Amino acid sequence: MTADIAETGVAGEELKQFIERIERLEEEKKALSDDIREVYAELKGRGFDSKVVRQIVRIRKQDHAERKEMEAILDLYMQALNMA
Repeated sequence: MTADIAETGVAGEELKQFIERIERLEEEKKALSDDIREVYAELKGRGFDSKVVRQIVRIRKQDHAERKEMEAILDLYMQALNMA
């Protein structure tokens, strides 16, 4: 690596290792994304609404207090628009 830096001013081997790690992780991410897409297709095939399930997954990621605050604001806005 020292010779690499001396010749080019850049640690080429180290850079290459970082890039290869990123590429492997991108491949894993794509595989996981494909798996998730298949699960959504399966649940849709079983009669579930995938949009609603996606929303539930997003809500479950939120902190309880954050979710309650969002629900209160949503309720307030819906009342203001006579939608409640």
